[in-house]
This record gives sequence, C-alpha cells and structure tokens, in this order.
Amino acid sequence: MRSPENVLKSLSEKAKNKEYRYERLYRNLYNPEFYLLAYQNIATSQGSMTAGADGFTLDGMSMERIEKLIQKLRDHSYQPNPARRVYIAKKNSSKKRPLGIPSTDDKLLQEVVRMILEAIYEPTFSDNSHGFRPKRSCHTALKEIVTLFTGAKWIIEGDIKAWEM
Repeated sequence: MRSPENVLKSLSEKAKNKEYRYERLYRNLYNPEFYLLAYQNIATSQGSMTAGADGFTLDGMSMERIEKLIQKLRDHSYQPNPARRVYIAKKNSSKKRPLGIPSTDDKLLQEVVRMILEAIYEPTFSDNSHGFRPKRSCHTALKEIVTLFTGAKWIIEGDIKAWEM
C-alpha cells in the first residue's frame, strides 16, 4: 500500500486541477498506515486518553484493533457509536457547554477522513478564510485585520445560539 504521506500529497496536487474527479477514495480507509498516522496526530492532543462511549482509550490501540476496524469498513458493518455527552464549564461564566466524546475507533476513523478531506479541499480554500484550518485561527485573522483593515461604519456582533427574540 502507498504511504499516507504520498497519497495525501497526490490528493493535494490533484485538487489544484478543477477538472480532476476523485475516484475510489474509500479504498484509502483500508490502508492501516493511515490509521497509524492518525494515531500519531491525535495521541498527543489534550484529552486523547479520555474514554469514549465504548469505555476504551487510545492507550489500548493496536494493529489488531485497526485491522478489525478496517474489516468492518470493508464488509460495511461499521457503525459509529453515540458520543458520550459531558458538560464542561465555560470560561468566565457559570454556564456549561456540551461536549461530545466519540469512541476511540470513531476518533481514529474521523482523523483519517479529516486528513483525506483536508488534502483535497485545503488547496482550494480562500486565503481569507481562517476558521478551523491548519496554521490558521482567530489570531491569524486578527493579524490580517490589523494589516489590511481600513475602517467600517458599523459592526454587528451576536451569538445566534443564545439570541432570543
């Protein structure tokens, strides 16, 4: 099987060609090397060892577990588990916000799919888009505003979830 790094690089290069149509992307989900790379990506993140809805953590990850997950994908028997719902405190507030914690297998599969989709779509995104992108954040957006912003007559700010009529 091709290394995930080579596959992702190839997907990114093809993304620049608007005429190109991807085929058989699903087969990448059968490559155990993708899951090892996904494990590396998520194992170091804060909360990665939190047990999911299935009670397992990343600590118990093995090639056997990866192979079982791949087999379920191959025979189309894979079913994601419901996320475990916990409520965490909001900063500077007494309110709490919901947080869904997926099962470990779901986290791993989500990371593989994220890597593939990011390789395809990241090259086509606008440079002015900063939300939920690699090496971009609200801080990079603010830096861009400082250098490019020339002024405004009015600004509207709101929280749609908390907004009531």
